[in-house]
Amino acid sequence: MVTILVGGQWGDEGKGKIVSYLCLNDRYDVTARAGVGPNAGHTVEYKGKKYGLRLTPSGFLTPGTRLLIGAGVLVDPQVILKEIRELDVGDRIGIDRRCGIIEEEHIRRDRGSSHLKEKIGSTGTGCGPANMDRANRSLRLAGDVPELKPYMADVPKELNSAIEAGKKVLVEGSQGFGLSLYYGTYPYVTSKDTNAAQACVDVGIGPRDVKEVIVVFKSYPSRVGEGPFPTELSPAEAEKQGIVEYGTVTGRRRRTGTFDFDMAREAAMINSASQIALTCVDYIDKTSRGAKRYEDLTERARRFVDRVEKEVGVPVTLISTGPDLSETIDLREEKL
Repeated sequence: MVTILVGGQWGDEGKGKIVSYLCLNDRYDVTARAGVGPNAGHTVEYKGKKYGLRLTPSGFLTPGTRLLIGAGVLVDPQVILKEIRELDVGDRIGIDRRCGIIEEEHIRRDRGSSHLKEKIGSTGTGCGPANMDRANRSLRLAGDVPELKPYMADVPKELNSAIEAGKKVLVEGSQGFGLSLYYGTYPYVTSKDTNAAQACVDVGIGPRDVKEVIVVFKSYPSRVGEGPFPTELSPAEAEKQGIVEYGTVTGRRRRTGTFDFDMAREAAMINSASQIALTCVDYIDKTSRGAKRYEDLTERARRFVDRVEKEVGVPVTLISTGPDLSETIDLREEKL
């Protein structure tokens, strides 16, 4: 059984927490990372400890879960080797030998490009230039990097074998729908597609193997960098509402706004969403913070959740009410 989890806005939706919750709760055998590369960070908070991940799948908290990075993901050797050491996951992580490698040259080109840095708002991690070189067929691959050889894996073969054996597989996307090269707010987008179908390609599985697609929305969308933001709040209004955040990778302050129902409907449609995970619901009403049952949410928060479900047309099955994994309301048994 395969579940794919992707972002429905401009990234920053809280995917890392939802993936980690699912892995700890459902005990997935394999978690595979799809997406662009180290230009996206996932933050996971568990038992008072915070982890900022850029390449390692967020399911690392679950003992024994196999952690895979698909061929469609760009890898910066310095980033992944540092995470492997710090998280102590060297015995269970696998990197596809066909992953593209980000070199120092790519980072220099990314940071030195006025178009990417000043207009597009690139994170400066080298992903755009590396994907350009991949399209030009001039990019070095992970199998050619000696330091990565201990972690080489044939990710499609391993995943499809796991699926055939009836194991539980979770595929974790990065960024979000609004940053898709094709369907996002072009040209203020990332350098490839970011949706569920692309996640299948990234890790080497077919669409018939996918049972569930979970799209993650934050109760107040946010984005780092330039680009259209129809429901954006002014910095002063965001501060007044207590919504001030900074990007995991860039450290830049995120722009924030109110929930965009039109965008959510389009994201659900293009991703063929079967479930919605709704995060930061405690920002709708602070007294809902830490709630673990739907009945414990305030009436205002429940109205918001119900409206999202009704207007988007997809069941809201997971509700995050705080940063810790325990602060999650799981409605899957009731709604699926």
